[in-house]
Amino acid sequence: MFKNYLKVALRSLSKRKGYSVINILGLAIGMAVCLLIVLFIESELSYDDWQLKGDNIYRVVLERRYPGRSTSYSTIPLSIGPAIQKEYPEVVECTRLFDFGGNGNFFLRIGEKIFEESRVIAADSNFFRVFTGRLIEGDSSTALVKPNSVVLNETTAKKYYGSAGAAINKTFLTDDGNGQTRTYMITGVCRDWPDNSHFLFDLVISTSSFEFLKQPNYTGFSAYTYLLLNPHASPQALEKKFPEILKKYVAGEVGRSFGETWEQFQAEGNGYHYYLQPLKQIHLISHLEAELRPNGNITTVYIFAVIAVFILLLACINFINLSTARSVERAREVGIRKTFGSNRRSLVWQFLLESMVISLASMLIAFGLIALLLPLFNQVAGKQLSLLSFLTPGKLALLVAFAITVGLIAGLYPAFVLSSFKPTTVLKGKFKSNTFGLALRNGLVVIQFSISVILIVATIVVNKQLRYMMSGAVGFNKDHVISIERTDLLEDQTKSFENELAKIPGVETVSGGTALPGQQNFFGVPYQQVGSKESMTARGIVVDDQYAKLLGLQMKEGRFFSKDFSTDSLAVVLNEKAVADFGLKKPIGARLTSLDPQFNAPDGTPYVYTVVGVIKDFHFQSLHEKISPLIINNNSKFGGRSPFVALRVNTNNFDQTLTAIQNTWKKFVPERPFHYSFLDQTLAAQYDAEQTTQKVFTIFSVLAIFIASMGLLGLAAYTTQLRNREISIRKVLGASVGNIVTMLSTDFLKLVLIAALIAFPVSWLFVNKWLENFAYRINISAWIFLIAGLAAVVVALLTISFQAIKAAVTNPVTNLRAE
Repeated sequence: MFKNYLKVALRSLSKRKGYSVINILGLAIGMAVCLLIVLFIESELSYDDWQLKGDNIYRVVLERRYPGRSTSYSTIPLSIGPAIQKEYPEVVECTRLFDFGGNGNFFLRIGEKIFEESRVIAADSNFFRVFTGRLIEGDSSTALVKPNSVVLNETTAKKYYGSAGAAINKTFLTDDGNGQTRTYMITGVCRDWPDNSHFLFDLVISTSSFEFLKQPNYTGFSAYTYLLLNPHASPQALEKKFPEILKKYVAGEVGRSFGETWEQFQAEGNGYHYYLQPLKQIHLISHLEAELRPNGNITTVYIFAVIAVFILLLACINFINLSTARSVERAREVGIRKTFGSNRRSLVWQFLLESMVISLASMLIAFGLIALLLPLFNQVAGKQLSLLSFLTPGKLALLVAFAITVGLIAGLYPAFVLSSFKPTTVLKGKFKSNTFGLALRNGLVVIQFSISVILIVATIVVNKQLRYMMSGAVGFNKDHVISIERTDLLEDQTKSFENELAKIPGVETVSGGTALPGQQNFFGVPYQQVGSKESMTARGIVVDDQYAKLLGLQMKEGRFFSKDFSTDSLAVVLNEKAVADFGLKKPIGARLTSLDPQFNAPDGTPYVYTVVGVIKDFHFQSLHEKISPLIINNNSKFGGRSPFVALRVNTNNFDQTLTAIQNTWKKFVPERPFHYSFLDQTLAAQYDAEQTTQKVFTIFSVLAIFIASMGLLGLAAYTTQLRNREISIRKVLGASVGNIVTMLSTDFLKLVLIAALIAFPVSWLFVNKWLENFAYRINISAWIFLIAGLAAVVVALLTISFQAIKAAVTNPVTNLRAE
């Protein structure tokens, strides 16, 4: 029986090749998109899932509360983790990581060759007791115990020494950042760390190598801290005990640093809130300052999952509409089959089998589409997904089951409709579509175009918000500015280097400092007015007198630093937000002292800083964050040294200018490679997640419209087929082609307008929720919804017109003779 059903199904599909191609292609596109998104979601959910102890590992993070605002950090003071382990027995292990590659490349010398690495971390000796990482050379329990010991990953070991075995016990040289040479020994080689981890490394250095990490510190943020808890311990209960740590360990250091009691510090609106993040959720839930690598977003996962369901739903609706469009044609077939003894059950199975054959064929084509689209999708999503992940027995079985399920869902209604026809009615030519069937088909079209309009609105809003962030008014000029990395290596030669750069034709402005907008180096620093006991922690940078000119910062009051003023080493410039938070009615001339020891005199006496200028607020952080108070110090007080040097260049002869800049670098730092970046690209990198969302929405909106149009084409063909006689009579009575097209189009356009009206409030709720992620956002204008609705109407009109014009130009005699 099954063999007979299959033969009939294949014969039916072969007989109607056009219908079969459209149906199979529509389902194939839907399945391909759905499976691509499944690959993406599976990848996102797999981060750190391979850690054997991952269910019991938690990262300690911090919300630092300031008066009127707060900032959350992924790093915490280096002594907090050990204090927690000491106080609470439910903590089995505490291990800390320090990012050594995040502030510049790590240089090392092997023989006469110099290498550089950017993925370098320092870790406590118990790192491999907490995290799963198999050493192929060395002993994981002792590899990071001794000072100056290093563990390489396998790829790095092969790059330097040819094999993992050849690397063990070898040594290399590097500098310690203070001009001193240090020798490291390779005590272990581990397997490459899987990419689906929230941190990666090429080298791990033992923390015992660094004396400064042995000094107690309960207020400076530097350590990524992880706790391995007892399997029966409650992380929520442990979190509730953290205030005890603050009182016992942090309060005293706050008193020494800020000159006030812990109670006063808190009463002013300051505070530290420590909490735990489950290791396996960090990649999707954590978006804190100084993350070890860019994380994903759980919202993006949800959005992709909804889009997958939407696209597959559109494809199934498309299938139903196309199948129903042929109901008149197949009614006679059903009538004949029933006359010769077929019962309804056998007919249902026959049509369901046809549907499943189409679905399985669509699945095969979907695999081909995925193979073609995967490189593009990987580029858009920033992934390295592979089709091979589907090629396991279990997943292949799931895919077959998925295809059969889709076939059953898509074919269920057409099967029951087609099998319900009465042979006496259809063979007499009196078959008519029932009211329920018409309402259902119209409802499906409304659903299709509602989804399409929602995606169009979302695409417009995402594009508009991204353009606002990328090219909106940020308060400074970001174009034609390049930043040279690792200029801290110049030390006392920094000013000489800058002077040489200024002589190069095409270089307009040269400036040095600790951070440019979009970078993470805007440190927190506490200040208070002279004569006041209240303090305020602001963001801080240290720059030279050319910084405002480099970025085109606008002064609101006073002036910026200048070489013409010998006292400017103790001058500061505030932004408008800092002036407001300090409550300064007359900021110029106001005197401030810093509570941070590094901004005080060598004997610890606080320097008195004088406010000489106020700059207009500018977005030195991303538009996700509100503008924070900013205090700018003059780097002449620190000997003019700068971690970066930036230049504004004329782009007329950029290649020649860049070559001259590179040659100047080689003159001053001959042993280190030249690295630079464009400021506008650094700023754009802050919005990688939004750019990915933008591209995804655009692609899927186009696909949604395409699939919906195919469904509408099927319904238009069905309706036209039902109204052939009416159309012919109208033409005989003098109706023009325009009249016929208008008549056939009106009903469909009403459905599209209904879909738009349903989609507008739903899409508004959706995009408004998404925009809540941004402190600075666009307004949702009415024209966005009008454009989305108009786009849907135009697409529908073009789709319908094809069938309407075809019916309108057909000779009415042909149709009436058939009747």
